[in-house]
Amino acid sequence: MQNNQSHKPTIDYWHVWTDRDGISHQSRCQIQDFIEKGIAPDTSPQWLSQLKQSGATITFTVLPVGWVGNWHENPKPQWVIPLSGRWFVETMDGQRVEMGPGEISFGEDQGTKADAQGNKGHLSGTVGDAPAVLIMVQLEENPTFEQFCRFS
Repeated sequence: MQNNQSHKPTIDYWHVWTDRDGISHQSRCQIQDFIEKGIAPDTSPQWLSQLKQSGATITFTVLPVGWVGNWHENPKPQWVIPLSGRWFVETMDGQRVEMGPGEISFGEDQGTKADAQGNKGHLSGTVGDAPAVLIMVQLEENPTFEQFCRFS
């Protein structure tokens, strides 16, 4: 997270998405729509950016050391935030991103088309000699806020 007392903060995240040809990609994006206000009446102001989304499921998961999943699409749009350990996401375009605690990914690669090897979506797994503990916030619908970036 970037922050300067006189400037609005930004939070970086990786956005996993699908292009028109059905190929998954990852783009570096930022949450930028912070406002300075109290979280409740009569509280001191702080920087807030809220995504109001009904129908969300929060899941905690522990990926064992050496774990590598099968190629798959994100089942639904979801935020993935590592709490401890490290993990990677490799998209169909060959980009591999490794993330650790506090690095955020937004998975939205539904609708990919199988490549020549039959792979769809992305591959993910652990990095290093510790399990990866992740929190996932899975959404029933695509978010409707403006800070997503796309390169298609």
